[in-house]
Amino acid sequence: MIDDSTRCPCGTGLVYGECCARWHRGEAAPTAEALMRSRYSAFALGLPDYLLETWHRTTRPPHIELDPVVQWRRLDVVRVDAGGPFDTDGVVEFEACYRGIAASGDIERGVQHEVSRFVRESGRWYYVSEA
Repeated sequence: MIDDSTRCPCGTGLVYGECCARWHRGEAAPTAEALMRSRYSAFALGLPDYLLETWHRTTRPPHIELDPVVQWRRLDVVRVDAGGPFDTDGVVEFEACYRGIAASGDIERGVQHEVSRFVRESGRWYYVSEA
């Protein structure tokens, strides 16, 4: 975990305590984009329980294991469709840059590009699937 005064991994420029920490501590993210950013931060910080809690029950796997050699380096939001505080669904397209170690032992850099679907139920946003 990181200190609340450290920059948040999600890339907003805010410190963690003013950004994703509140969602990680149980507050409901107000938008699909805020949830997506908090899920990226959860990957970066190694918070699998949060990822499962924010995954929609209809598509959630029984467990999730994070790869300890993958370091999430940067998040770029490409596009947001709906997903606002009064919407019930939304789509967020993003690119997440990572660094890891390949089977050969070489450093591997890459970008995960994804278009994700989200739904809001009972005031909480959930990740559903890739669109």
